[in-house]
Amino acid sequence: MKKIKYTYIWTLLLIINTCLADNSNTGIFPSSFTASDYPWDHGDKIVLSWKLNDTIVNTIESYSVFIATGDSLSSNKNKTNLGKAFSLLDNVNADINKYIVNDLNKDSTYIFKIVANYQDRNESTASFSKSITPLRNWFDGKRFPLFLITVIFSGSVIFWILKARKGEEIKIRKIAGLEAVDEAVGRATEMGRSILFVPGIQDMNEIQTIAGITVLSRVAKVAAEYEAKVEVPTSRALVMTAARETVQASFLAAGRPESYNQDLVYYVTDEQFGYVAYVQGMMVREKPAACFYMGAFFAESLILAETGNTIGAIQVAGTAMPAQLPFFVAACDYTLIGEEFFAASAYLSGEADQLGSLKGQDIGKAIVVAGIIIGVFALSLGTIVGESTSMGNFLLNITSFLKNVVLS
Repeated sequence: MKKIKYTYIWTLLLIINTCLADNSNTGIFPSSFTASDYPWDHGDKIVLSWKLNDTIVNTIESYSVFIATGDSLSSNKNKTNLGKAFSLLDNVNADINKYIVNDLNKDSTYIFKIVANYQDRNESTASFSKSITPLRNWFDGKRFPLFLITVIFSGSVIFWILKARKGEEIKIRKIAGLEAVDEAVGRATEMGRSILFVPGIQDMNEIQTIAGITVLSRVAKVAAEYEAKVEVPTSRALVMTAARETVQASFLAAGRPESYNQDLVYYVTDEQFGYVAYVQGMMVREKPAACFYMGAFFAESLILAETGNTIGAIQVAGTAMPAQLPFFVAACDYTLIGEEFFAASAYLSGEADQLGSLKGQDIGKAIVVAGIIIGVFALSLGTIVGESTSMGNFLLNITSFLKNVVLS
C-alpha cells in the first residue's frame, strides 16, 4: 500500500516538473491520454489511447511512448531524476491514436507517458497516464479459436457416441493386423505350438503398455476358444499382474476358466537386454507358431522380430515408437502403426462408447489436416504474390493467425 502511495506522489512530481520545464511548445499534447486494461486477456496487456488538437495534427511527425513501473518511480525520489525512470517503449506513426502494450506483468503497476514529435524537430510537453495494473480476465479472448475447436471436437465425439448407443452401425476401416489375430491363433492351434505375447518393456504408466494389454485380451480370448497355449513373459511386475487379470478374464469370457494357467504369465527381469536374452532363447527353444509384440519397444525390437522370423512364426507387431516401426515392418507379417495401435481397443471390443469416441476423433483430425493445408497454401501463395500486395498481405495474415493465435 505504501509503495502505491509513493507511485502517485512521484508521478505528480514528474508532471509538475515537466510542466515547469522550458519548452517551445505550449500546452500538453497529445491530449486525453489514457491507459486502460485490455479486455479478455491473460493479464499482460494495456491499451493506450489519445486525441490530438486538430489545429496541430498536421505538424506531428510521430509519437514516442514511454513506460515506467511503480518500483522504478519509487527508487527515483529526486524530482530532477524522475524522468530517468521512464524507458522508450516505441515510436509510432502520426496517424495512430491507439497503442497496445504487450508482455506486461499482472503483479506490477505501470505508468505511461507520450510525447509528440513535431516536424520541426521539437517535442511537445509529455502527457501522463494514471498508474494502472493489468488485470487477468476469466476468459482469454486470444484462446477463443482453440476453445471453438475444442467444442467442435468434443461435440463430435458426444454426437457419435450417442448415435452408436442408439444402435447405428459405425463404419471403421479394417485393420489388417487386428484381423490377423484369428489367423495367427488358428495357425498355432493347428501346429500344436504355443503363442508368444510380449507387452513391451515399459510399465503400466505407459499408454502403449495399456494398449498392448487390450490386444492381449482379444488374443487370449481367441486362444481360449481354440484351446491354445498363450505365454506372456513380462519385464515389469505390475504388467505381469495386469496381464494375469486380463488373460483370466478372457478365459472366463470364453467359457473356459479351467484352462487358465497363471504360470504362463510371469515376470522375467527389469533389465532390458536380460529380458530380451530370455525371450529370444525361449523363442529358439519352443518355436512358438505366433508372436505378438504390442507395446513400447526400443533396441530389442529388431532382435525379437528377426528371431521370430528365423523360427518361421507368424508375427503381428504394434507400437507408437517411430524409430522401431521400420524394424517391425521389415520383419513382421502385420504391423499396427501409431494410431492403429491405439484404436485396437475400440476395434476389438466393438463397444458403442469406444467406437463413437474413435469416430468423433476423426473430426478433430480433419480439422488439424484442414488447418495444415490452409496454412501451407496461404504461406506459399502469399510468399509468391508478395507482402506488398493486398492479396499477399491477406494470405500472410492468415498464416500469422494460424501460427500465433490458433497454435500459440
